[in-house]
Amino acid sequence: MTTAPEATAPGAIRSLIPARIDRLPWSPFHTRMVVALGVAWILDGLEITVASAVVATLTEKTTLHLSTTQAGLIATVYLVGEVVGALFFGHLSDKLGRKRLFIITLAVYLLGSGLTALTLGNGPGWILFLYLTRFISGMGIGGEYAAINSAIDELIPARFRGRVDIAVNGTYWAGAIIGTLGTFIFLNQLSPNVGWRAAFLLGPVLGLVIIFVRRHLPESPRWQVMHGREAEAEGTIDYIEHEVREGGRDLPPVPEDKAIEISPAEHIGYLALARVLFRDYPKRAVYGASLMITQSFLYNAIFFTYVLVLTNFYGVSAKSAPLFLIAFAVGNLAGPLTIGHLFDTIGRKKMISGTYILSGVLLAITAFLFRAEVLTAFTQTVAWCVIFFFASAGASAAYLTVSEIFPQEVRAKAIAVFFAIAQCFGALGPVIYGALIGDGTDRVPMFYGYLLGAGVMIVGGVIAAVLGIAAEGKSLEDVATPLSARRPGTRVEGSARLS
Repeated sequence: MTTAPEATAPGAIRSLIPARIDRLPWSPFHTRMVVALGVAWILDGLEITVASAVVATLTEKTTLHLSTTQAGLIATVYLVGEVVGALFFGHLSDKLGRKRLFIITLAVYLLGSGLTALTLGNGPGWILFLYLTRFISGMGIGGEYAAINSAIDELIPARFRGRVDIAVNGTYWAGAIIGTLGTFIFLNQLSPNVGWRAAFLLGPVLGLVIIFVRRHLPESPRWQVMHGREAEAEGTIDYIEHEVREGGRDLPPVPEDKAIEISPAEHIGYLALARVLFRDYPKRAVYGASLMITQSFLYNAIFFTYVLVLTNFYGVSAKSAPLFLIAFAVGNLAGPLTIGHLFDTIGRKKMISGTYILSGVLLAITAFLFRAEVLTAFTQTVAWCVIFFFASAGASAAYLTVSEIFPQEVRAKAIAVFFAIAQCFGALGPVIYGALIGDGTDRVPMFYGYLLGAGVMIVGGVIAAVLGIAAEGKSLEDVATPLSARRPGTRVEGSARLS
């Protein structure tokens, strides 16, 4: 770190750390970090899928003998926990650091999900215990979204940030595949009362392995320098650079004009965050909220009702439905992994607007085919795979967007807020579409429901085309200048300050 007292404001730190991170080549360190942190989305996809797959089993007399209402509340409680966890742990991530939180949040998830399998009865006390464990699990995963998106964006070099973040977010669907296969095997090979418990232990087993890997990951040096811990930040970036050089890569020196002047961050609560978002970054706030709400509505509407559509309109048996989910999940996983790099090359604005609009148009076409009754269960699933190949990449880019277009000091809290907003609106999808499905005798209501989903995604794409931010290849500090930072010649919307 180079210090120039004559050019640095009193109490400020002049740092080259952001530029040193962004000039790094890809290395084994980055691969290890992405694997260790990216498992969060796998766990979420696994948890949602397992809970959906075992819900019918939990109503049987040989298991917990829940009512359908009690069983249905399991997913609701988990989603509420995600929202609370994102807001609570997002605040702590900005205050205490990324590393502490991606250890704590995973531990919270492990505790909640592991205890779920220990629900032994269906009395009022045990039902409360079941809901509490699902709420705790959701809190852990919600906190993971905020802490880990922040850490990944702050540690990945700018030219790789888009494709990596999108691919990591897309691995939610790898979790869905694992959860589907695991539940299918456990429920068919074990007794029902053992099988559902084994299914809920899939995530904790994976999490226990990963938590030991995470312990050896460093703190975000961007967070350290922002909080006045310049010596620690220097040690962290030296450690990362040493690993890169050990791999035989040369690192060119960083020009002094890449330095940024930072004053250590003050405590910023959610009220201050609201001022930053809606006073200093109003267009970006609208943009981020639009992307998150539209993709969440579409996904929750289709994902949570796909079995009902297959069984009610196409006559698919409940036992065969998971096989169709696997195909659906593969399409969702393939999109981010295969076209994610285009968000770094073609650019964020074109790709986000393009994927949103294209998926909306394809869904509208499918709606007419659905109404005309020309689709089978197989071709309907193929259509969903194609639609969500593009929608999944766009939805993953929505999480990337809200994590990179706001200042360092409020990054985790901003992710948490937009995640919470998305979940609240997304919860409307299953309710609306479940009512539209009815008994499967009339396709017209569902036809209009699909057109509604298509319109929502197209609106999101149009907003992206108008308000989108060209963040590809840019340092996070160039996309959104920290609230108490100065770099000559750098200006972004709002030039935000806490005043």
